[in-house]
Amino acid sequence: MADRVHPNTSPPSNDSKTTSSEKTAPMADRVHQKTTSSEKPVTKEAPSAPKEAPPLGAYVVQFPKEQVYRYPPPENAVRFANYTRRKNRRCRCCCCLCWFIGIIVALAVLLAIAAGVFYLVFRPEAPKYSVKRVSVKGMNLTSQSALSPEFDVSVNADNGNRKIGIYYNKDSTVELFYRDVNLCNGALPAFYQPSNNVTVFQTVLKGKSVMVAGSDRKALLNAVKKQSVPLTLKLRVPVKFKVGSVKTWTFNVKVHCVVTVDELTEKAEIVNRDCSYGLDVWKW
Repeated sequence: MADRVHPNTSPPSNDSKTTSSEKTAPMADRVHQKTTSSEKPVTKEAPSAPKEAPPLGAYVVQFPKEQVYRYPPPENAVRFANYTRRKNRRCRCCCCLCWFIGIIVALAVLLAIAAGVFYLVFRPEAPKYSVKRVSVKGMNLTSQSALSPEFDVSVNADNGNRKIGIYYNKDSTVELFYRDVNLCNGALPAFYQPSNNVTVFQTVLKGKSVMVAGSDRKALLNAVKKQSVPLTLKLRVPVKFKVGSVKTWTFNVKVHCVVTVDELTEKAEIVNRDCSYGLDVWKW
């Protein structure tokens, strides 16, 4: 028969209390040690500067420092826009100027090519002029009264162009001088001169009440005695050239001749002559 086990109803002894308290005491010490060992010294951080609040209607997006793109502040945005507009306007002006200069250069090149082709095809030459004859009336130098001279002048015009004709238009002027004194004036007749042609045309130059100073009258008398009277003839004639069936715009032919005659009569003979001539592109 098995032994029965009876429960112990007697209160615990002091030894048991001591042993239990001794068991709990080391555990409390371990807990205190863990608590003290886990604690770390706390350092106080310096208070940071207060951050500025973003403006109304704006929001802040944070990016890494390598991806930050700076944008001009609002007070510089207007300056930046004005600078951009000025730069764009300057660029447009430069482009327009370059185009304009390019067009001018292209036109100049085309005109040079056209002029070269025209010269090679037509071989233009300036017409040549010379004084053929001079007849004088009304030059009474012995009297102190005013002079009313009349000069009958023949001018030789030589058009050596083979493919170009010349139209001599109206409104021409012819003047004759002794020194700075205008003795008489007139005009040339209007006519057409064909290519490769020599034409002699006459003009009558008249002066009225021409006053000649005493010194000029005396010098003119001395020149007559020496049979060497220098006279200056100036011609200005508007002309048009006919190239094939095309007429050009109006040019100006200017002739300057120094003619020396032996006397101031109807039988005057030319002693010496020297003519120069030029061509102006535009009418005076």
